[in-house]
Amino acid sequence: MRRRMRLFGIATRYGLVEHTRNRFAMLLVAVFLPVWVILSGWTVPEDPVRFRVQSTGRLLTAGGDRLTQITGALNAVTLIIGFMMFAATFSNGAFDRRLSMAGFPRVPLGLAKVACLVIASVVVCSYATAVICCFWSPRQPVLLGTALFCTAMTYGALGVALGTLLRREVEGMFAIVMISVVDLALQNPLASSGADSDMVRWLPSYGAMQAATAAGFSTSVSAVDFAVQLAWFAVSALVGLLAFHRRTRSALPGAARLGRQADTGPAPSGKAAM
Repeated sequence: MRRRMRLFGIATRYGLVEHTRNRFAMLLVAVFLPVWVILSGWTVPEDPVRFRVQSTGRLLTAGGDRLTQITGALNAVTLIIGFMMFAATFSNGAFDRRLSMAGFPRVPLGLAKVACLVIASVVVCSYATAVICCFWSPRQPVLLGTALFCTAMTYGALGVALGTLLRREVEGMFAIVMISVVDLALQNPLASSGADSDMVRWLPSYGAMQAATAAGFSTSVSAVDFAVQLAWFAVSALVGLLAFHRRTRSALPGAARLGRQADTGPAPSGKAAM
């Protein structure tokens, strides 16, 4: 157990270093996220918009600019985290396979990716929540940030799955952008007349969108919305981990055994002779 924890720490540390070296992702966090949230509010009138929170059935009224800022924040964190996890998984695919073939356990390697996803999502979503709070005061900022975190985790797991399954980088980038745009555009009451329809319940960010808008403009948020979003994350994470497990399975039958022997030392001479 101690050895696995040590390997988990090593893999997590190198995973975080890999993320920080992604200068384009860092630029998206520093510039794209606040600019997108700000423009979302500035370009939309403050006229009040009525919308329904499906889980509670309550009708809420909010300024169109503030409602669009929440949608913009959701769109920004899904694109950034999805891109970061896809880029790291896609570019490190061959290295992960070599580590597995050398005997590095896949469980710590996979858990390290989850840990990196959690840390990146916390940082980016806290930043996005802080940007929103600079312009107006959400009723429940902590739950708003939690909703952003849940959808970021979902798209991060989706990025891992796409980075493992797809063979070209442009395919994964296009898939993440289109999924996020279609997902959130159909749920925005300003952009879609079907935002209250039953169809949107099957979209990946449905739970987060419901929870974020409720947290922004009311004092009650249904736990059902978070449960729905966590279910989406669980499905995405399962697909990603299964694909990662399949891609990194050792091509050498004795690789895992050799890796364990390397940690414990060479076998006794009597057993070696046998």
